[in-house]
Amino acid sequence: MNGIILIDKPTDMTSRKVVDKISNILKTKRIGHAGTLDPIATGVLVLCVGNATKAVELLTNFNKEYIASVTLGVETDTLDIEGTILNEVNNVVVTKKQVLDVLNKFIGKIEQEVPKYSAIKVNGRRLYNYARGNKLVELPKRNVEIFELSLISDLKKSNDKIEFDIKCQVSKGTYIRSLIRDIGLELGYPACMSSLRRVKQGGFSIDQCYSIEDVENGSYKILSIRETLTNIEELIVSKELEVKIRNGAIIDKMFDADRIKIINSSGDLIAIYKTYELDNSKAKPDKMFI
Repeated sequence: MNGIILIDKPTDMTSRKVVDKISNILKTKRIGHAGTLDPIATGVLVLCVGNATKAVELLTNFNKEYIASVTLGVETDTLDIEGTILNEVNNVVVTKKQVLDVLNKFIGKIEQEVPKYSAIKVNGRRLYNYARGNKLVELPKRNVEIFELSLISDLKKSNDKIEFDIKCQVSKGTYIRSLIRDIGLELGYPACMSSLRRVKQGGFSIDQCYSIEDVENGSYKILSIRETLTNIEELIVSKELEVKIRNGAIIDKMFDADRIKIINSSGDLIAIYKTYELDNSKAKPDKMFI
């Protein structure tokens, strides 16, 4: 089995656990996910099966869209509502206009500090291992882009805190937990993420996703690698050139983009080629699907 399965990840389950469950159902070990979701999060989880595992990196690069709930007045060590409370403020008071003005400030390219409870490595060790051992480490910063950030609910008062929902479309590598923390700081209050749902990843949307139970019942569709990599153009090659490509040959570059999907005369995706860095007039194998 080769292809992509879109899963609506349930809450309180790691992405790795979802992979393990689907792996057992499909009876294959060649399976991975393209873009981790925290246990608290739900929504689009892209699973790559068989040869499609070679495309994980390309599918992870897609932009993502989330719906998140913000709680103003609470700071936690994990930046979400399930963490240990570090700071709590009562009688939170903000207006809808203040929230809208602050959200607008974050649209565009921003620098973001990575959460200490994340899988990013520093000096060969994952940040969450430092955090669990109560060891101080300088948190890395990264440049990300916020394409859309909007308020999609009323401001709700709850236990002297204020809660509201946002929709955000962001680049690869953006931490919504960090974004919410920073929104809170701009509003003058600690803040944490109380829920998160990924509704889009690239061209994949939540209405295309299946539950784990659907896969158990056989009620799902597996997408081909060719149809999912819609952001990469295609080149249909002759049988003579196909033989060379199957052998991993460097070929003349017959495309303008950096990468191209190589399709044979039967309509099968056999490889992805990219510009050869030593000679821009040539192309070399990037991913092979044969």
